[in-house]
Amino acid sequence: MMFHLRSAIASSMGFTNYGFSPMINHFGYVYSTSVWQFEADVFVPHGTSGVSLMHVFGGSPQATTLMIRVYDGSLYYYRSKVIFNHMYNKWFRLNAIHDVGNNNVKIYINGDLKFEGRGRGGTEHYFKCGVYAQDEDSPCMESRWKNINIYKKSN
Repeated sequence: MMFHLRSAIASSMGFTNYGFSPMINHFGYVYSTSVWQFEADVFVPHGTSGVSLMHVFGGSPQATTLMIRVYDGSLYYYRSKVIFNHMYNKWFRLNAIHDVGNNNVKIYINGDLKFEGRGRGGTEHYFKCGVYAQDEDSPCMESRWKNINIYKKSN
């Protein structure tokens, strides 16, 4: 199954972007303990920028504990660290691992660890993917997703 998520702003028709968000929320997997992994194949066409592609909802005091954004063809951890360059117009494998007990997050691109850092707290978490407008968002935002899997580490 493949999901094709698109948010287009018809500025020539006088529409304004008020945060429309074609995101897939994985509410069936709300968690507060253990180690969880999100895995998917992702495609982002040229021109999509200023969006969150994937995040782990549930942080404190912020709303998220992990956010992967796109700016000008590169993937970022929030806005601060580039984790993958030249990602437009090609499929790549994204894995995000959230170890709640150790307050740790990891991001893998095509099997390579690209980021590891501390989580941002929170008591309940779930994964979201798609396109969600952030700062400096493009007038057309699109992402394609397939092979989405969510795993929980056995104790």
